[in-house]
Amino acid sequence: MNIIDEIKNYRPSCEQEERDKAVILAFLAEHDDVFLRTNLVAHMTASAWVVNPARDRVLMVYHKLYDSWAWTGGHADGETDLLSVALRECREETGVEHVRPVTQEIYSLEILTVEGHEKRGQYVPSHLHLNLTYLLEADERDALQVCEAENSGVRWFSLEDSLTAPSEPWMVERIYRKLNAKLPRAT
Repeated sequence: MNIIDEIKNYRPSCEQEERDKAVILAFLAEHDDVFLRTNLVAHMTASAWVVNPARDRVLMVYHKLYDSWAWTGGHADGETDLLSVALRECREETGVEHVRPVTQEIYSLEILTVEGHEKRGQYVPSHLHLNLTYLLEADERDALQVCEAENSGVRWFSLEDSLTAPSEPWMVERIYRKLNAKLPRAT
């Protein structure tokens, strides 16, 4: 199944997902460069909510750009298999080797705002991330390693602490809380 069909088949869990799904599908239909950062208005990204096998801990990174504890994730950069992007980014940003999808299906979707910032000495204008989130499971015994280019910390948090450690209120209330609430229904 292609990514557009996957998004069409995704069943939103809340109004935020319903509205964001419609916008993402419309943007995909109108633009042929949505999987590339060269689209300066909006582009596809993939994130991962990484849990332990007991589903009572979440792996997070301290993201330098957002100055906050956050999930893992990154740009599609031309790749349309966003589950692969989520897995790659998780490995790169945390150092975990034993990570797998809990399910192949989209776990969540959202549109995220990104403020203008400097990256590698060049200004990146404010834009949107059309984001798909996947639920991944990792082994807590794996060694954790900071990805110096993007984060300054990697750590496991309890579900409760995954909502108090981040310093981005919107992400906590609209995204991370939703992701934790979905865990009991996760395959």
